[in-house]
Amino acid sequence: MKFSKISAAVMDMDGVLWRGDQALDGMVELFEWLRESNIPFALATNNSSKTQADYVAKLARMGVEDMPEERIITSAVATAAYLRERYPAGTRMLVVGGNGIRQALDDSGFDVDDESSDPIEVVVAGIDFGMTYETIKRATLAVRAGATLIGTNPDTTFPSPEGLVPGAGSVIGMIEIASDQQATIIGKPHRPMFDIALQVVGQPAESTLMIGDRLNTDIEGGQAVGMQTALLFTGVTQPQALIDPDNAISPDVAYEGLPELLKAWAGDKWYLDKLKIKRGRA
Repeated sequence: MKFSKISAAVMDMDGVLWRGDQALDGMVELFEWLRESNIPFALATNNSSKTQADYVAKLARMGVEDMPEERIITSAVATAAYLRERYPAGTRMLVVGGNGIRQALDDSGFDVDDESSDPIEVVVAGIDFGMTYETIKRATLAVRAGATLIGTNPDTTFPSPEGLVPGAGSVIGMIEIASDQQATIIGKPHRPMFDIALQVVGQPAESTLMIGDRLNTDIEGGQAVGMQTALLFTGVTQPQALIDPDNAISPDVAYEGLPELLKAWAGDKWYLDKLKIKRGRA
């Protein structure tokens, strides 16, 4: 892959830019490089628990300010867009998930009032850090009664500072097993997320770089729509996965983390000069 042919970037966030509330090395420098080089970018995360405004605030706390909300594409945003094309405003939906997916559905005009007595037409499931047995029971009963099951994303694990913990795919899996129904999944590696990201950056897929930490979502999905792909080993996927005989997915390039990616893309001199400037300000 030639970086000279890359004119846009789409980045995952958890495991690429940060782990939990800890920014990863090179994150601030990456955005400085993109902005200095006038390279359009979008942030595409399968995490549906947070709103776009939450991510803008999180980036600001980590030193990346003035991030436009429209550059942030969550699986909640993509799921709401998918459902708007298929269901009218006012459709009753049961949400298993955080404020991100709940707000995206509410902003789209759907009825997500837990106290409503109207029949549930759609169960939308994603990552839910406050999930209880009662939550899963209600969702299961609704699906068994005829509601359509929609999943925000298939990630079975979620990278945290403590290690990998259950992700949205694990939550969705419980409902699928209990209801004997298969969910329709919206997030990466499925196309809706990538189509929205390409609309945001305004560049063709073949000259857009997808930067991620998961082979089976970021890399596989990016390649399926024709994007170039860069895998980082700061999240879920580790180097040994690339030599696993059972793995059929290979990124175009792979790096230990953002510093190594930036040195290859922007050049060693740019990266080292940027670090010298930052140390001089400290």
